[in-house]
Amino acid sequence: MPTYTAPVKDLQFVLHDVLNISASDIPGYDELDADFTNAVLEEAGKLTGEVLAPLNVVGDQEGCRLENGVVYTPTGFKAAFEQVKEGGWPGLDMPEEYGGQNMPQVLGTAVGEMFSSSNQAFTMYQGLTHGAAAAILAHGTDEQKNKWLPNMVSCEWTGTMNLTEPHCGTDLGLMRTKAEPQDNGSYKITGQKIFISAGDHDMADNIVHLVLAKVPGGPDGIKGVSLFIVPKFLVDDEGSIGARNGVSVGSIEEKMGIHGNSTCVLNYDDAEGYLLGDLNKGMRAMFTMMNEARLGVGMQGLSAAEVAYQNAVDYAKDRLQGRAVTGVENPEGPADPLIVHPDIRRSLMDQKSFVEAGRAFILWGAKLLDASHRKGDKDADGLVSLMTPVIKGFLTDEGYDMTVKAQQVYGGHGYIEEHGMSQFTRDARIAMIYEGANGVQALDLVGRKLAADGGKHVMAFFELVKTFCKENGEDEALKDFVGPLKAASKDLQAAGMYFMQAGMKNPNDALSGSNDFMHLFGHVCLGLMWAQMAKAANVALEAGAEDKDFYETKLTTGRYYMARRLPATGMHLARIQSGGDTVMALAADQF
Repeated sequence: MPTYTAPVKDLQFVLHDVLNISASDIPGYDELDADFTNAVLEEAGKLTGEVLAPLNVVGDQEGCRLENGVVYTPTGFKAAFEQVKEGGWPGLDMPEEYGGQNMPQVLGTAVGEMFSSSNQAFTMYQGLTHGAAAAILAHGTDEQKNKWLPNMVSCEWTGTMNLTEPHCGTDLGLMRTKAEPQDNGSYKITGQKIFISAGDHDMADNIVHLVLAKVPGGPDGIKGVSLFIVPKFLVDDEGSIGARNGVSVGSIEEKMGIHGNSTCVLNYDDAEGYLLGDLNKGMRAMFTMMNEARLGVGMQGLSAAEVAYQNAVDYAKDRLQGRAVTGVENPEGPADPLIVHPDIRRSLMDQKSFVEAGRAFILWGAKLLDASHRKGDKDADGLVSLMTPVIKGFLTDEGYDMTVKAQQVYGGHGYIEEHGMSQFTRDARIAMIYEGANGVQALDLVGRKLAADGGKHVMAFFELVKTFCKENGEDEALKDFVGPLKAASKDLQAAGMYFMQAGMKNPNDALSGSNDFMHLFGHVCLGLMWAQMAKAANVALEAGAEDKDFYETKLTTGRYYMARRLPATGMHLARIQSGGDTVMALAADQF
């Protein structure tokens, strides 16, 4: 069975050596000294490694079941959920006034990586609740916040987001779910939603659904969509649970992966709901939840790659197969371990260099969110908005690929279920699809985010890279990082210029290259992270750090990324500059 060990040391390195969080002027960061964050991460590591990780295979094999209208989670999930609640983990970065601990999101993200790596399907129950609570926190009335948030922050009640319907996914303007206004100010919600993660289960006393629906007489399309709070059980003014609401489970979806999460078809039949935010402004309120969720899904891609990599390394060191081409390295055994072979090393280095840079990237994104929310930093808000489709799309595409590479290390043993590697690949696959499929993320990046505020935020990113390269260009210890980063950044700028010139004449020329642009951008971001990590590692070594091997390994891994992975930006640029003619050449009936 696969194992998982929380990467506490590496998380600490990113938080303190690279991001230097305890010295930041973001409110709340002064509490995040190394001893405090280490204590939190160590405790989360114990829970995820000892309790949640062993349940990952259980959830995959058993799945959830629907019996007489009741959804039952896999063996052990309910007891583990109680442990998670008792530890206060769901409310780690939620406001104190509703029972949370008010920690910054950067710490919540670091902890969240561990939870997702150890058991993605299980973690989604609290993750969806966190997103729903965030939407109520941002758009709810004081009465709504006081009524729903305390129990959601503690996960006594969980939450969901209900967007998709059988006939519409991305194009939400086509939805048919309706909300009829009632004399008492509530609405009667009728319709069907599908693909609802954590849609029903036996681990919470109530489930608070956030449901997109249309009020009759409103504007057509997406402009007529509103968001509603629709609980599984009605709640009175004193907060007591009452009668069952008109929402039921039609079925549990049969899925490729995340079997331990109850992905449901939900039927709404005159269910009582309450408007959240403004009428016909439902997408604005839902995007509060979706933007947070997209960062969380990006983290899922990283998390799957991390746990798959850990197990692939163990197998490569243990499995004896063939002899090293440069001479026998295990003379006492019948063969050398897999890890002596260059192609296995290449695969493991791809995985290791991605995971460590991806971790820095997503924690940097969380720090930008904290600057935006806690400090009111509009520049940070604009930059993280630009980065959101890159974090979600690039990290999940690459994260899935890394689970495939990890599975490949096992050969045939990776394909059978005994070693559990196929679960990581199957579970990671959904992250490329939900919360906005990655093709949509790429379109959003090129079609909307690049030009936002007159291109101010992408220019700020270019300036960030330029400043780093200028300040460190003469540092001999960083020459293997600054040069490749500068070249990759030029590729990204050239792609942006192509979109401005060709895209204005023919939008297909720009949009045909959107996926390549998202990946080009992602590689540059990870290149920047590696350059910053290399600088931090050199500083630590110059200061006489005790764990010299850790920092030297960091530098070696970073050099691999800059030499072997970052040059992919040139390939993506060439594809982008080829335009859209070859992509759009065939008529529909020629496919």
